[in-house]
Amino acid sequence: MGNGLDQGYGVLKCKLSNEDTIYKLGVKNNHVQVLVEVEGDINKKYRVAINIRSSAKAEHLPEDTANQVLYYVGEDFKAEETARWLTLESGFTKITGHNRSLALDYIRGNLVIPSKMVALPNTNRNEPENSDPRNNLYDKITSYLKEAQEQDATLYVFGEPWGPEEDKPDKYFGFSPGQGVHNIHMNQGNAGGYASENGTWQDGGVLIHFENEHRWVAIFLAFQSQSWCTNDQGDATKPVSECNHTNVLS
Repeated sequence: MGNGLDQGYGVLKCKLSNEDTIYKLGVKNNHVQVLVEVEGDINKKYRVAINIRSSAKAEHLPEDTANQVLYYVGEDFKAEETARWLTLESGFTKITGHNRSLALDYIRGNLVIPSKMVALPNTNRNEPENSDPRNNLYDKITSYLKEAQEQDATLYVFGEPWGPEEDKPDKYFGFSPGQGVHNIHMNQGNAGGYASENGTWQDGGVLIHFENEHRWVAIFLAFQSQSWCTNDQGDATKPVSECNHTNVLS
């Protein structure tokens, strides 16, 4: 039975750093590591770890695609769908049952369209930096990050926090104390070793608010090993081979 994320769940309201390097490819090419700051406090930095490859294989899929991450970008939002986050203060807000309206749930909420999610390879490092960003997840995500930095957009990062780790600088960007947000993906329907983290209304994701354009972009991620049929504890009621993002509503 799922117990939820070990360190809790919440949303980090932040801006991308103004430093030259705002993202790096993580160890094993499993994450994009992103440097962000809390607005008004340039010394309060966080690292955001966004999955671009799954460590858990989807056993029902071919070997060459079993670790690929499902990806969906939503840009068509009504004002009432996003108003709930606008009044948040900068920094990390813990989300519990008392303020659950702030949470994301890919299955029970109304922001994600499961059937529009597609699986993408994590990277194609043989391509030039300015290549077509549509064929791998690293380029997809970093293209939005570049745009967000250029326009000074606000990020709302949903997931599990870690830190602050006193006297332990961040291993990618060197700031201290190290702290950040991870598990920025669907956090229910897991099997095996990750099943203990299952829960409802605790899914991760990144929402980018381009204030100058009155535009929102949401990046939603899920693993192909996760079932889309879950109970009130977030545990799978059917294996993913029977209930995936393409047939969850069938």
